Amino acid sequence: MRRPLNQMPDTSERGFVIIAVLWILVALSTLAMIFSVYLSNSARALGVTDTGIAKDALVSASLELTAYQLLLADEKSRPAQGTFRFRLDNADVLVTFISEAARVDLNAAPKEILANLFEVLGAQQQAAAEVAERIVGWRTPPKNGAANDEEALYLALGLTYSPRQAPFAHVNELSLVLGASPAMVERALPYLTVFSRSADVDVLIAAPEVIAALPGMTPEALNNFLKQRSSLPHDKAAIAAALGPAKAAGTLPQAKSFRVLTALRFDNGRRTSSEAVIALTAEKGKEQDKNKSNNKDKDKGPYTILSWQDDVETGTRLLGRAGG
Repeated sequence: MRRPLNQMPDTSERGFVIIAVLWILVALSTLAMIFSVYLSNSARALGVTDTGIAKDALVSASLELTAYQLLLADEKSRPAQGTFRFRLDNADVLVTFISEAARVDLNAAPKEILANLFEVLGAQQQAAAEVAERIVGWRTPPKNGAANDEEALYLALGLTYSPRQAPFAHVNELSLVLGASPAMVERALPYLTVFSRSADVDVLIAAPEVIAALPGMTPEALNNFLKQRSSLPHDKAAIAAALGPAKAAGTLPQAKSFRVLTALRFDNGRRTSSEAVIALTAEKGKEQDKNKSNNKDKDKGPYTILSWQDDVETGTRLLGRAGG
């Protein structure tokens, strides 16, 4: 029998309808909250992605401008270090560059300089000499037909790896060298490189710790040299005279690779920095496609990127440690 139109539903039916409506409202509210969080996270992710893309583009621009400035001069007059600023893509950019010749090359430096550097940085003389010996053993290929004594040292200590017996691929590889403690490695890394490919260091820009490691250097001679080096001409004879007992180290290696620190400050307040090492591959006034033997040489750019690291410390990191 049909209920009259003017007859109200009983209390239980009204309560069921109200509960159902409330559940629907709660579900819709939950969906709205989820969608709001999704949109917020998506917007944040897109913002981070956009900033990351802008950061990479700005660092690339800083490398291009650095290479351009360096290649404007010939090798003899090329600056070993410098700083410049520019503004692009809603960001202020500070670029600092310095030649890798300011550092000690793990693959080329004589054992004496390596040992002296570790000692200057606080290692005991015997420990410093031992680590320098092991560095040379790590980078030196074994002799054909002879016993591999270097490898035997690592096996005797039960290590799960053997020395590379080839050039260091990265400065962090020093932590694998026998006798190199974590503290010693941490102190030494700011003064080491694998990119200069030179046994010599540029004493006009090197850190005091590096100059103190030069054979024959004394504390008094170091102090005297640091006082006058800012006024020294780019001349080997003058530099050798200023070095005093370490005059044999008074060389000026050609700057072929440079460490570039790019500090970014975006208009939205975000700050970040990146460090890259580049090697120059072209010279001013030389046509890139002249007398080339193949197409690969024709496509060769003015520089190559040897390393790139994001989120490094900012400020005067490069020049401060290099004594510039």
